[in-house]
Order: sequence, then structure tokens, then C-alpha cells
Amino acid sequence: MTRVACGLSGLWVLAWCAAACGEPIDLQPYQIDWSQAEQSAVDMSQYLDAPAGKAGPIRIEGPRLVKPDGTRFRIWGVNLTGPECFPPKELAPRIADDLARFGVNCVRFHHMDGTWSPLFDKTRQDTSQFDPAAMDRLDFFIAELKARGIYTNLNLNVSRQHKPGDGVRDAALLGYGKSATYFHPRLIELQRDFARKLLTHSNPYTKQQYRHEPAVCTVELVNENSVLEGWVNNRLVGSDDPAGQSTWRPIPVSYANELTDQYNAWLEQNLAPAELKQLRGEAGSDRVERLAPREFGKASKLRFFTEARFYMDVERSFFTGMKRLLADELGVTAPLVGTADHADAYCAYSHIRSNMVLDFIDGHGYWQHPRTGQDFWIANTPMVNDPLDSTVTQFARTPVVGLPFTISETNHPYPAEYACEGIPILTAYALLHDWDGIYWFTYGKGRMQEPDKGWRSSFDFSNDPVKMTHLAACAAMFHRQDVSAARQTIVRVYSDDQITEGLRMDRKGRPFFDPSFPRSAALRHATRWTTDGQASPYPDPAPLGRIESDTGELGWYDADRQQGVVAVDTPQTQALIGHVRDGRKATANLAAQVDNPFCCIYLTALDGEPIARSGRLLLTTTARATLSGFAWNPDRKTVQDWGRAPTVIEPVTGAVTLVGLQDAGRIKVTPLAAEGRPLEPPVQAEQTARGWRIPIGTPVTTWYILEPQR
Repeated sequence: MTRVACGLSGLWVLAWCAAACGEPIDLQPYQIDWSQAEQSAVDMSQYLDAPAGKAGPIRIEGPRLVKPDGTRFRIWGVNLTGPECFPPKELAPRIADDLARFGVNCVRFHHMDGTWSPLFDKTRQDTSQFDPAAMDRLDFFIAELKARGIYTNLNLNVSRQHKPGDGVRDAALLGYGKSATYFHPRLIELQRDFARKLLTHSNPYTKQQYRHEPAVCTVELVNENSVLEGWVNNRLVGSDDPAGQSTWRPIPVSYANELTDQYNAWLEQNLAPAELKQLRGEAGSDRVERLAPREFGKASKLRFFTEARFYMDVERSFFTGMKRLLADELGVTAPLVGTADHADAYCAYSHIRSNMVLDFIDGHGYWQHPRTGQDFWIANTPMVNDPLDSTVTQFARTPVVGLPFTISETNHPYPAEYACEGIPILTAYALLHDWDGIYWFTYGKGRMQEPDKGWRSSFDFSNDPVKMTHLAACAAMFHRQDVSAARQTIVRVYSDDQITEGLRMDRKGRPFFDPSFPRSAALRHATRWTTDGQASPYPDPAPLGRIESDTGELGWYDADRQQGVVAVDTPQTQALIGHVRDGRKATANLAAQVDNPFCCIYLTALDGEPIARSGRLLLTTTARATLSGFAWNPDRKTVQDWGRAPTVIEPVTGAVTLVGLQDAGRIKVTPLAAEGRPLEPPVQAEQTARGWRIPIGTPVTTWYILEPQR
């Protein structure tokens, strides 16, 4: 349990946390002041090419997203959700400025169609018309983003819930309608109508319809939605229980019956008479009932594979139909993506294959996604101690040979105590795998957030000074591709039978569902999969205590001792992440002796030079961020008190030593406020026999500008 004593002056907060090491942790106020953000000494907008789309739309060239001239386009993005997509017009330019300073070059507009979002006209008894005022704010915001070099990802169907006037059967039981949106004619009709209205809408501030807007770099059809995943997770059985939650509830009984009708009509058209007779014999009826997951194990190959093939066909037919509408009829210029591979606990290759009819592949994944709601629970353990189940290995199962791959949702959700590891590790390994983009979930309200309420969800991070520090710092690494792409790509080849049979494999096979593929390979090499061609020989498993990339730039150490450390060692970016206190790991130019049992020390050049010759460096030192008064229950997995503002951090204390700086006569060290504003006085660096020693922890900060003087 965490106790927080807060002085009336608000100048100090001391929290005694029953951490794994049993040591007290000193938490100090450190809150982002967005009104001072323009004074930030950190500005990553140099990596943006404004205005977005100035030479034409983003396109696909082979396995890459590229600009019109063929140069690589990588997405360093954030999600905005619901009302956050429609900021007040007086704030929109400031939010766009903020995002540009943090290096963000794309915003995913997510949950615009939710009931809590202002998009639909609330005076109507249907969801067929957009609210003009909301659209005006959206248009203005997108124009402001475009002017700063920030692209837009438009989501079509995410969380739309229908009203009586929509003519949707059993709408009150449908929730978000996951799975049903693929096969029910009225739901498909409404999605097509939504797409036409949104994409043919003309933005008065850019003078472009969204279908032709070059600053729209992606149109995403549905969110975390799969018929196959619904089948495997028992949501196609049909339930009219009104108590179910809206996101993952089973389809209503009438929809389940409709799907069975469609299945039997499909059987008549796609099975040979002998096969149909055999299938009906096994089912014991001329009307073949669909399988529930509890029946998978006993079903014959014919019955299981036939039903799986039907669901694959439903998904492909939906995606193909939407592609015809968007690309052929409407002439949408942006690349199209279907939906994310969003659940690594089932074998999703069949679903990924359905998405391959579109332009690229996408994934969602979180480190220890919490169980939310009244029974909130989070595992709250460090990822550095579990490399084989890390977000890196989760995402590595999805990319396909010959197609770009992006991650449109990921996070280390709050209140995880080890979240400082999340952004730096995944960014580094995304570059090793040569992926095309990451959108962090979710930016949150930022300037719109009431400062006295802190942040309100496990996913909002725009008022989390640790995550915002890394959003900016890692932007430089990502945009420059400081981590080299892997020298070797391991290609996994799976037959149709393998990917179909995988749907009923035990979940212990996650995430690859390939017993012969060592999960450590995804931390050493890139990997892709395909259904044809020549598979690569699989490497032997790496020892858990030492997993190094084939480039020599990334290493994952000591997880076997539950003292995991990830080291990043490139000419322009270096980092030590995890249990770094004892100083047993160092990089070419970075060593640390810190007091904290868990932290991230990250160093990157800001002037394009290697660290050894750079005249301007960004040093980040991060540990835990939380809210004043936050209190765990004794299990440290459930919450007693969610806390309130001000935000507090665990300062990283001790010293960082910079080694091998060429011809540095002295180093100016400027600590920064949470929003990046310089603080006084400067920190005094000391030259030692080993290098330049920089004391850290006073003043309280997560980042410093270092300026070697030559």
C-alpha cells in the first residue's frame, strides 16, 4: 500500500512504496504545464515535412509506405479518441503545435462514432447525420495538423451504436456489433453510407474532400473486429442478455440465426454434394448448426475447416466490397487497412490473411492490458523480465512478407509501475524489424484536461511526464532509424491447413502458434510470414540471460535472474532500460550509477551527429509517474485510491557518465520542466578519468539538454 503525505504548499510529496526491493520511493511533484509548452527546449518538428501531403498522397511501394517521390514514410503517431478528435477551435492550433514539437507526424482519429463523441447529430433518432458544429471543429483541427506536417488516419467503424431510426434489428442488444458488422446487410449498408458521407465531405479549410486529401494517409475500415476471433472466443453463439457490455458482447440470437442461415446457403454453393452429405451426416441434420468452441476438439477436419473457410470468406467479402467502394467508386487516394490483429491469445493467421486483400497489415497489443471496470486488475510486472512474452514478440507474429506493417495501438497502461520501459524498448525493436509505424494509445486530452483531476484512464498519457518525455525523445530515434534493420529476416511459411488448424490450438502456443519457432528469434532478427515460398531455417533458442540482435545494437540481458536490462547501443541513440542500478551494463558512450531499482536512462543526439561528436544531446532519466494520493491494495495489482493532481514522479538519482566525447572542454547541462521548459540553475558536470560525470535527481526532472562545448 502506498501512503502519500502532501504538504499544504504542494512543494513536496513523499510516498513510501512497498516495492519489490522493499525500499522507500520518494515521489516528487512534476506536472506538465501546457500553458508553458511553447517555451520547450525540445522540438522534434524538424522531422516533419510540412504541410502534410504537399507533394501528393502516401502510397504503397512493395513492402513500404512511401511519399510520392518514393522516399520512406514512417508513422510516429498518437491516437485521439471520441471528443478529443473535436477540440475547441481556440485550442486546436496549440494542440497541433504540441504534437509537432513531440515529433508526431500522424493522428489516428478513433472512436469518432461513439455515443460519447459529438460526431452524430444528437437531436435525431438515428445516426445518419453528422453534427455541423462537430464537423467544423474536426475540419479545422485536421487543417491545423496538416499545416504542421501531421497526417490523418480516419477510422470508419469503431464503436457506433445504433438508434431506433437506423432500422437495425435488436439494436439495443447489439452493442458495437463486432462480427455482425461483417455479415448483416443493414449494418454493411450503414457502414457504406458512413464512408460515403465522411470521405466525400469537403473540408472548407483545406478545400479538399477527404477521399482526395493527400494529408489523409490511412483509412481504416473497422476496429478490433473479426468474425474468426468472435468464433474462437464464443461470441457467435447468440445471446440476448441485456447485461452484457457493449464492446465484446455476443451477437444477439437473431443475428446468430441469420449467420447460420448464411452458412447453410454458402454450403450449398461451395461444397461438393458428397462433402455436403458427409457434413450433414456429422451434424445430424440437413441444417448444419455452427460449432461452439467447446465442440472444436471433437469436430472432424471437414466440419471444422469448412466452417472456418466460411468465416474467412465472410471477412474477405466484406473487405473486398469496402475496397471496391472506397478505391474504385469513391477514388480514395489513401492506403486502406482492414482491421488490426488484436488478440495474440488465439492463432490469428486466418484473420490476418483476410486483411491481405487490402494495402497493409496492422496490429494492436499492450503490455499487461488491465482488466478494467469495477474489478480493475493489472499484473504490474516488468517486461524486461519477460522478453519472450514482450510486446515485441506479440507484434512480431503479425507482419506479412511483401506488405507494410504498422502498430495502431500500444501502451504500457497506467498504473503499471514499470511503464518507463515501454516506449523506448518497442521503438528500438520496431526499427530492428523495419516496421512502418507506431501510434501510441492514447494521447488524451492534453491541454483540455482539467489539471486538478490528473489523468482519467489507464491509457491517456498526455499528462504523464514520463511517457511524454519518451514520446519526444524516441521520435528522434524512430524518424532517423537510429537502430539498423535486422541483417536477417526469418520467413515463416504456413499452409492453408496449418493456419486453419491453428484456430483450435491451445492458447499456450501464443503468440506464434508454431512450436518449432523460438520466440527469442524475434529479439534477434526480423520475421515475417507467408503462405507460399521458401521458409527460412529457424535459429536455435537464445539463452534467456543474453538475447542480442544480429546487428549488435540491441541486447536483452539477465531476464533469467529476473533482473532484466535492455541495452540500445547505436552511434546516435543509446539507452539502459530496467534494472540498471548496479552499473553492470554500459554502452559505448553511456554508463550509469543510480539509486533507483528500476529506471530508464536514454541518450540521443539532437543535431544529427553521433553522440561522440554531438554538440546537443537529450538525456532522459525516468522511473515511475503517478498521481498524488494514489494507493495500491496490498497485492499491488488492484487499486485502493486512484489519486489526484498534481502528478508526481520518482526522480532518478545518482549519476550518469558520458564516455568518449571527442574534444569536449566542458558540458552545459540544462534540466527541463515536465513540458520541456529550461530550469535554472544548470547542473554542474564533472570531468573524471572515465568521462563526464553528471549528477542527476536535483532538480526534479525527467530530461536534460546537454551541450558539449568544443
